Amino acid sequence: MMNISNGKKKTRNNFTKNKRIIPPEKKRISYKKKEYWKGGTLLAPVPPALVTVGTMEHPNVLTIGWTGILNTIPPKTYISVRKERYSYQMLMDNREFVINLPCTDLVKAVDFCGVRSGRDLDKFKEMHLTPAPANHVSTPLISECPLHLECKITDTINLGSHTMFLADIVGTIVSENCINQDGKLEIEKCNLLAYAHGAYFSLGKQLGTFGYSVKKKK
Repeated sequence: MMNISNGKKKTRNNFTKNKRIIPPEKKRISYKKKEYWKGGTLLAPVPPALVTVGTMEHPNVLTIGWTGILNTIPPKTYISVRKERYSYQMLMDNREFVINLPCTDLVKAVDFCGVRSGRDLDKFKEMHLTPAPANHVSTPLISECPLHLECKITDTINLGSHTMFLADIVGTIVSENCINQDGKLEIEKCNLLAYAHGAYFSLGKQLGTFGYSVKKKK
């Protein structure tokens, strides 16, 4: 005769043995107490991008915080620029720009190019930045930056204080120093800058990778 009780017990023990034990979460900081402010631009961090405009013969660079990715296929981005900026008319005329993502060594140049105007001085010369030809646009890139997005403007939207320039990302240039032996980008080697609430930061330690929360253990 089959021993039913022993069979159940055996099944239960096997389940317990094979079950993956999930460690309890670390105690989280409580953010329950809030203050309510009026609507503003408090979104952080953002990339303090060095955006180049113009041509190799007449280049300019300005720091842009209002930028991001809009679409994957086709890859699209944007920058938002005030009409009074020196680079505004260059963008309207040439319909091209390059987003140069700076490393931490360029933090002074990033700040300088955000507060000084190309009408008054040559920011490339002042900050010892080197313009170099891009592959798909006539606008130069900045040699001292590790990552570059070559962009062609498709649309402009007047939003109020800023005009949004929507653009196709027609090319990406990556420093060989940031590519491993398998041909993959190792973003931590780029030492990229971040900007949050009026201050510059270097990216901190890696906490995880995309999809790690549901990835099965080997």
